[in-house]
Amino acid sequence: MARATWKGFLKVSELAFPVALYAGATTSKRVSFNVINRKTGHRVRRQYIDEETEEPVESEEQVKGYEIEDGRYIVLEPEEIAAVIPDSDKTIRVEAFVPYDDVKTVYLDRPYYIAPSGPVAADSFAVIREGMRRKNVAGLARAVLFRRLRTLLLRPEGPGLVANTLNFDYEVRSAEEVFGDLPELKIEGEMLDLAEHIIETKSGAFDPRSFDDRYDLALQELVKAKMEGRKIEVPKPPKETKVVNLMDALRRSAEAGSKAAPKKARQGKRGASAAGRRRKAG
Repeated sequence: MARATWKGFLKVSELAFPVALYAGATTSKRVSFNVINRKTGHRVRRQYIDEETEEPVESEEQVKGYEIEDGRYIVLEPEEIAAVIPDSDKTIRVEAFVPYDDVKTVYLDRPYYIAPSGPVAADSFAVIREGMRRKNVAGLARAVLFRRLRTLLLRPEGPGLVANTLNFDYEVRSAEEVFGDLPELKIEGEMLDLAEHIIETKSGAFDPRSFDDRYDLALQELVKAKMEGRKIEVPKPPKETKVVNLMDALRRSAEAGSKAAPKKARQGKRGASAAGRRRKAG
């Protein structure tokens, strides 16, 4: 059974009911390392050093500081920082419902699952979830999560809700910074037809199970090889990409995509055509 990372209430207008929040993603299964002293084989630990005196600074002497100019800091005591942390009433308050497609993906941050906390809340939870699904909307909510006031985007997912914390506007760079100087080109004719054909031949379904974390897999194989005393094979670097004529590249890509199309799809089309001929003959 998954362990809740947060418990509280979901409040929509005058309706409130208990819910639990579960982490939707985790990095716990990634390969992780410890830092080891090569000479002794012992683990090492980090230690803060005063930049000027080069003396170690014990934890009780460490405070946070905000640099106001080169070498000058405003010192903030732990109790001062604690005093400005917003109070949490353990409530996720839905402030508005918006079309989900209106939310740009660059604003999406961490994913969480929301489920009713106990059977008493099941009916209220289901009513809100199905109402959102029928109207095809997402909920914009606010809550104090893990010491920070966060904005959340809630949407139906199967029998539950998925919540994404949202990046603040000041955290998201404007697309104009990158796209502002791109020229507006009108693409048409054979070039656009070839591009559409390539996309059709490469069409597929979204299946996260097919995503490979090649770096993590390579680390796992490296560790395994070291444990077994095997020779470590270094992968060959990818071939250098050559810049070729755009139209030639599109034609070659379209040709390669047609050859690589799954046989099952081609057989399906032939079967459908044959069935159509039989229907016409009948």
